[in-house]
Amino acid sequence: MKSVYPYPTLFGDISLDVLAIAVDGTSPLPYAHVSRPERTVALHQSGRESWEYCTLRLQASLPAAELADGAWTDLVCLAHLTEKATNARSTAVLRRSPEGGVWSGSIDLFRDRHLNRAVLGLTVVATVGGVEGRVIGTTEQDWYLDLKAVTPVRQREIEIVEVDFHGGAEAWLRPYKDAPWIVETTGDVPTVYLNTGSAEGLIALLGGSGGGPAEKLLREMVSSQIAQDAWTAMFHTAVGDLDVDEDGTPVMPTGWRETVLRMMLPDVLPGRQLTDALYDIEERRAKGFGWSELQTTVQYAAGRRSRIAKKLTNAVRVVDRADRDDTR
Repeated sequence: MKSVYPYPTLFGDISLDVLAIAVDGTSPLPYAHVSRPERTVALHQSGRESWEYCTLRLQASLPAAELADGAWTDLVCLAHLTEKATNARSTAVLRRSPEGGVWSGSIDLFRDRHLNRAVLGLTVVATVGGVEGRVIGTTEQDWYLDLKAVTPVRQREIEIVEVDFHGGAEAWLRPYKDAPWIVETTGDVPTVYLNTGSAEGLIALLGGSGGGPAEKLLREMVSSQIAQDAWTAMFHTAVGDLDVDEDGTPVMPTGWRETVLRMMLPDVLPGRQLTDALYDIEERRAKGFGWSELQTTVQYAAGRRSRIAKKLTNAVRVVDRADRDDTR
């Protein structure tokens, strides 16, 4: 869903390309770490064991004819790096070439300001109708700069990280040392942290594939519970991060948040069109009315996605069968 503005905006395509990347000002990033089709850069193992910053050389393409004929002045083409997990944001102004539709420049990504994945985008602003700084265009698809990936892959599933909550490297997990797992959804990829120091045998159980019927059922039940917790957390994060346009209409997010909403909203608010359901969700969340009552359907939708009812039914049948065999 695109935002609609009450003033003229660019209709033509706006593209952004990463032409080259220099690590700490000198070392070029290996070509295999940059994927233009995926619009993703993998910065892990970038050729240096430890690096402080990388400089991205950028080129943007804007519809030149529209720029020349449109009702705007004081055009600025602004590249921006952001990451929600760290609330980091940096910007750089791209310069216009003599050709008119091509803009070039560079932007620095500092490693200590980011955690997992930074998002590189482009925004074109101008003076329109006497009002300065109005957005007249953005890129359709941003770039991902992944600090923990070796291969530049755009779409990633939920990450599973095994760590000791009590004495591990992730200090923020220490208050949850008694929890068997924690779902974290502030980054660009949701992460399930499994506590290696909590329930004894949990990691071995989840990582196993064999065992008797009881072990297999326990593995399925635990996996389903983790999945339900993850779906619930992801849904609440997705609706909590909704942006709205100028008339208050919520805008569908991108990435995994969009996927989660499209999959869960038909079960959370059945019979509603997606746009209507999104508006209803945002209104309930913002104003508070009906939000607590909605949690039942959120739990139901998450349960359907994790198939927990089917696995619970199978578990009950196996236990019942085992009890009957014991009484014979």
